[in-house]
Amino acid sequence: MNIYKFLSYVFIAGTFVSCAHTKKSTVANHAAVLFDSVNYLTHKQTQEGWQLLFDGESFKGWHKYGGGNVGTAWQIIDHSICLAGTQKNDWQIKDGGDIVSDELYENFHLKLEWKISEGGNSGILFLVQENKKKYQYPYETGPEMQVLDNEKHGDGKILKHRAGDLYDLISCSKESVKPVGEWNKAEIKFKNGQLEFYLNGLNVVNTILWDAQWNQLVQYSKWKNYPDFAKDRKGHISLQDHGNKVWYRNIMIKRL
Repeated sequence: MNIYKFLSYVFIAGTFVSCAHTKKSTVANHAAVLFDSVNYLTHKQTQEGWQLLFDGESFKGWHKYGGGNVGTAWQIIDHSICLAGTQKNDWQIKDGGDIVSDELYENFHLKLEWKISEGGNSGILFLVQENKKKYQYPYETGPEMQVLDNEKHGDGKILKHRAGDLYDLISCSKESVKPVGEWNKAEIKFKNGQLEFYLNGLNVVNTILWDAQWNQLVQYSKWKNYPDFAKDRKGHISLQDHGNKVWYRNIMIKRL
């Protein structure tokens, strides 16, 4: 074999190896991007029936409780829904207020991530009935998964008011909340009255709505003064304005 042909083979082989390495690196980088993506559904999740409740860019699918556009105190920051206003209007934020999903859900599996500010308080509510003339706030009808800075908010000292609790009804079986400034992964599963809460991968609350034990729980809570609390079988999902900065992202839901 002459030297020119030999050098040609070496060049072709080197090019092939280089292209293969580049392709492998591109695939790896693409996988890394998908792994780090937020507000994203995989093909498998879509096939399983999951739907995004937040696209990372707009408030499509959400509105202010009672009707109208989401208030300006709620903003899209770093691909998350953030209650960013600071000026108070009573105990909530001026031009903030609770926001609710456009659609109603009966049996569902909800997943999302939340991050709370120092000393902050918020909540994720469900089965919310939207009748502003009859119910001033979503909490009058919708049970709540508590979102809280346990260390620096006063509710952190109250039983059944800590992060991940079924607010004022059932305490977490295990504490799994992350420190302020870190994202927490929350899940709410609800089917035919069976309710499960998960926080950062741990099952922290289990109960059944509408049975005798549930009715007793309600009677010994602040909700005894709200006759329509958790009475309806389906309702809106709500993110609470409790007057503090809070972030939500990766909000997805599957009907069961």
